[in-house]
Amino acid sequence: MRKVTVVAGGGGFIGGHLVAALRAQGHRVRSVDIKPLAEWYQVFDDVENVVADLKLKAAARAACEGAGAVYQLAADMGGMGFIEHNKALCMLSVLTNTHMLQGALEAGVERFFYSSSACVYNAEKQKDAAVVALREEDAYPAMAEDGYGWEKLFSERMCRHFREDFQLATRVARYHNVYGPHGTWDGGREKAPAAICRKVIHAKRSGTHEIEIWGDGLQTRSFMYIDDCIKGTQAILHSDILDPINLGSNELVTINQLVDIAEAIAGITLTRRYNLSAPKGVNGRNSDNTRIQAALGWEPSIRLRDGMERTYRWIHDEYVRTHGA
Repeated sequence: MRKVTVVAGGGGFIGGHLVAALRAQGHRVRSVDIKPLAEWYQVFDDVENVVADLKLKAAARAACEGAGAVYQLAADMGGMGFIEHNKALCMLSVLTNTHMLQGALEAGVERFFYSSSACVYNAEKQKDAAVVALREEDAYPAMAEDGYGWEKLFSERMCRHFREDFQLATRVARYHNVYGPHGTWDGGREKAPAAICRKVIHAKRSGTHEIEIWGDGLQTRSFMYIDDCIKGTQAILHSDILDPINLGSNELVTINQLVDIAEAIAGITLTRRYNLSAPKGVNGRNSDNTRIQAALGWEPSIRLRDGMERTYRWIHDEYVRTHGA
């Protein structure tokens, strides 16, 4: 029997898209998530769907049984508002990562992918909105995002030592702000692109024509569309890249410019109110893609404007379905 490919966190945003891609490619897939099946973003009947808490060692061991490859995306996380106010919950994801590594080792898994984050990067290098794109070596000396970023950095090291000491073939990507349809857009865990789309949609449909922006709107980020993320993730798993590597767009924009894009898609101009007391993260963050371009020839294929339009349209339909026409 063919070995199964496991997607831990398969009920989530990135995990759901990865499951969709794997099944389309003919893989036998096991999708595992802690959420009830009704809350998964994408569910497929021809996939082995498992509801389990992977922080528990027995659940992680069962998830990895018979697996040839494991994509470990499961984590308790969200946008800046969530990770700023839930640092202990974010840190507890270390249990999931540790137990999945142990389960993969015991099961004789051939390849193990871990989704890290740009939040591992040294905060001292992200104080200026005109940030120099972050290179992989900029994670050290360590000064990661408090809570979430430190857990990610620790788990990167765990992957390294499982590779060095136990010969488990681990691969690690540092995701930079992944966005797109079929993800969180409301409720507090959503990230900036989805939150801004929702706010613009609400302002237009409600007639308020106002939008609240967290921070001064001058903070800079890059945003990677989900399709590019999935292609890069699979390429990294099957590559010979041993050390953590950036996976992100290098199309740097301010949050104000991101709002400009959403407004243009909606065909509206809103009054902007800046909440300077809200969580806003670092002042600037961008991805240096030199290493991944050299190793894999990978680069983002979807411009931010195009990806935001797809995301906006999907969130608009979800908003109407939820709130009524």
